[in-house]
Amino acid sequence: MAHDSAPLAAILSRFRKIGIIGIPPLAVIRTANEHGLVIHDLDEPLVREDLETASPFLPRVYCAILRTAVVNALHLELDAIYVDTGPGKCDCALHTATILAEALPIPVISTKNMDSVAYGTPLCQACLPLTARMVAITAGVKSAAPYDKPMQPCLPTAAFWGVPPRDFSILDLFPATTHIYGWARCMENKTPADHELEALYNPQVPTVFFAQSFCAKTALARYLAKKHPHALYLDVDVHTSSSARAKVQAFLELSGVHP
Repeated sequence: MAHDSAPLAAILSRFRKIGIIGIPPLAVIRTANEHGLVIHDLDEPLVREDLETASPFLPRVYCAILRTAVVNALHLELDAIYVDTGPGKCDCALHTATILAEALPIPVISTKNMDSVAYGTPLCQACLPLTARMVAITAGVKSAAPYDKPMQPCLPTAAFWGVPPRDFSILDLFPATTHIYGWARCMENKTPADHELEALYNPQVPTVFFAQSFCAKTALARYLAKKHPHALYLDVDVHTSSSARAKVQAFLELSGVHP
């Protein structure tokens, strides 16, 4: 698909509701905003359907995020889907786009997000409940507007490195003074393919390196956790298990971190 503004505007002007998988280029989001389109982030659980309904299309060894995207795509009324299949996402997203293009009667458009203009990471460093900040970061992928409210960064007592989890309940275990790193920070910065930013971490604070099970980023999460002097590596599949919660709670408590 061409990314110069005229063809993009002409294409998007035909739609009312689109879905996105990953983070399509800002040109797509900005044009969709200008045309008043409703944008659904298909990476988030949006419909009350069993995740197993994705099984005819994706194997269970695909991460819960992409399986969730397929379930949403199958059950939501959409005019088109834009999928980031560039280095900011993964090859599995590319294969998912191919499969959905065959399965659905609507256009499934592959894009490669190589945006490099930094929007900043105020939420990642603010003193606010971690869950609320992650909700705001993920919601931000549907807007191309610049951030207009500067936030004073707090002194961190803990850190969460990784992708936004499918099950946000695990974030409730962290204090408000938790800084966010990893791909979630790239999301807020609107540069999902910035691998240098993604690999950044703070060796001075206890850090949970999180990845969604079966995600390619589990390799980077585990690698960085081994380098970090005070880290917990954790991968979680669909839901946060009691075991995962206990690991995070014990790690934070033994690190002297309090909610």
